[in-house]
Amino acid sequence: MCGINGIISNNPSKNKDIKTILKKMNKRIVHRGPDEEGYFVSEQIGMSMTRLSIIDLQTGTQPIYNEGKSLVIVFNGEIYNYQKLRNHLVKEGVNFKTQSDTEVVLKLYEKYGKDSFRLLDGMFAFSIYDKKLNKIIIARDFFGEKPLYYTQNNYSFIWASELKSILSVNKSHTISKKGLNLFLRLTYIPAPYTIYENVYKLEANSFLEFDLNKQNFQIEKIHLDKIPDKNTGINFNEAKNKVEQLVRKSVESRSIADVPLGTFLSGGVDSSIVSLVLAQQKEQPIHTFSVGFKKKSFDETGKSRIVAQLIGSKHQEFIIGENDLKENLDKIITNFDEPFADSSALPTYMVAYKTRQFVKVALTGDGGDEVFGGYNKYYIGKINQKYTGIIPEKLHYSLKNNFQKIFKDKDDNRGLLFKINKALNAIDYNDDFYWNIISLGFHKQAMNQLLLPEYQENDVFSSYKENIPIKKYDSLTAYRIIDRFLSLEGDMLVKVDRTSMLTSLETRAPFLNKELWDYTLSLPEAFLMKGNNKKYLLKKSFEQYFPKGFLEKSKKGFGVPVGDWLRSGLKNELLSYIDSKLLAKQGIFNPDFIKKLVNEHLTGKQDHTFEIWCFYVFQKWYLKNYEQ
Repeated sequence: MCGINGIISNNPSKNKDIKTILKKMNKRIVHRGPDEEGYFVSEQIGMSMTRLSIIDLQTGTQPIYNEGKSLVIVFNGEIYNYQKLRNHLVKEGVNFKTQSDTEVVLKLYEKYGKDSFRLLDGMFAFSIYDKKLNKIIIARDFFGEKPLYYTQNNYSFIWASELKSILSVNKSHTISKKGLNLFLRLTYIPAPYTIYENVYKLEANSFLEFDLNKQNFQIEKIHLDKIPDKNTGINFNEAKNKVEQLVRKSVESRSIADVPLGTFLSGGVDSSIVSLVLAQQKEQPIHTFSVGFKKKSFDETGKSRIVAQLIGSKHQEFIIGENDLKENLDKIITNFDEPFADSSALPTYMVAYKTRQFVKVALTGDGGDEVFGGYNKYYIGKINQKYTGIIPEKLHYSLKNNFQKIFKDKDDNRGLLFKINKALNAIDYNDDFYWNIISLGFHKQAMNQLLLPEYQENDVFSSYKENIPIKKYDSLTAYRIIDRFLSLEGDMLVKVDRTSMLTSLETRAPFLNKELWDYTLSLPEAFLMKGNNKKYLLKKSFEQYFPKGFLEKSKKGFGVPVGDWLRSGLKNELLSYIDSKLLAKQGIFNPDFIKKLVNEHLTGKQDHTFEIWCFYVFQKWYLKNYEQ
């Protein structure tokens, strides 16, 4: 696991400074790889990396070259099938100098070119300099587990694992209207956009090819985004056995390491299954780690204890309170380099920080909800279809307005009232339901009230609707695909990558396996969600290994009571963010609207946790980047 950086300079007078620039970029992401660093510089090109040593500790130093040094690679990630691919290449007469997966990627490219990227099962972001073609090829994995940013101007093309490396070279960037609107709607910014104009994320499942002769680039998909036909001939028991087999295979492949590893164990379905399977595959007890909260309504450590006892793991439990998180608040939020308002990043950092004191690698349950249909929002999608078919549109808006006037959610408890209000706001008669339900920040109707006219955008999701390979957004399959393109890449994986790498911990997600994804996508939707029973197939595949009914227990998610904090310990800071002079200077927000929203929240008149936290995080980011 590493961080990578690269630069192509078009300014001959600056070429002698390329290594100095790379050193500055490396320094900004040293947390991603504190064990060693490496550099490649040739005329106008430079590539560098910082390494967290996990596999081939002795000979895996980067950059890695081919025998004639016509190819060179810097690599971030893990290739889980690299041993199989290496054995294939050895049979083909290919020689290796190291035992690393990085050299396998390079030798595969040397033999098969860009088509070789389709053979990789793993999480990765890498760049290859092909001297013969005079091209740089930059690639990112299927789900987008590993990040990759890039920017181009008249003087250079720059790429990096984190925005902070790019900002250390190009400090002056204007705010992207698209990025801002995406953040305020979603609470995060999915690829290809960032909060900055002319700075982009390479989309998942893509490679960028930069032609050094022409000084331009093109982006292509690694795998075609094709939805497989539904396998209506398969029976449920066959699917159940196949899923168990695929999950076990994936956990095994993702547990290869030359250093100690463990699992994040929340007690939910996904992390419990990953932990159980890993424990069954290891001769010695595994390490498991969970985090709990002093506020009982958010604490679920009891479930993780049951699983830890069941599998006989060496379990570590960390109970955290408001002070624990607030002490690290600035560090966690600003580490994302752009506004990112998923509050579960705070406890994710804490469990990663604590875990890193015991192991260097942790397996997680991330991706289980997307792969097996586990979110409440998927079930609400079914309700939306039935509701809009029965209730006329005018009647709906009357019902919604009256309900929200009478039943105002005044506390950050995210209970039934919160869920009903969320569902009512998402109901849509024009096929936009799912885009509304994933908008965890400001809903569509509020955006024009929140932003001044010059920052407003009509349909912020238009580019995704054009590129995602579905035309109707009214099925479980459609919801899962939208999530793969937006919330998985832009939120879940960003949260886990940045918080874990901030502590120099590598995380791996066995459910994020393309073979598993393709298989579940081919199954009848009723296998994944039976009535309102979510993740039905996954639970049935493993229920025999758990106490009766354990996998059916509801789980609240990895939330923290930030709404309460905004009314208490963070109140003064929040009030400073609605200062009239500051808002006028920014010229972004409608002062009357945002002040009203904040005051309603602080006085307990109505809970606006998600909106206010979104605004709070943006202001914290803005002041750090534009007022210092």
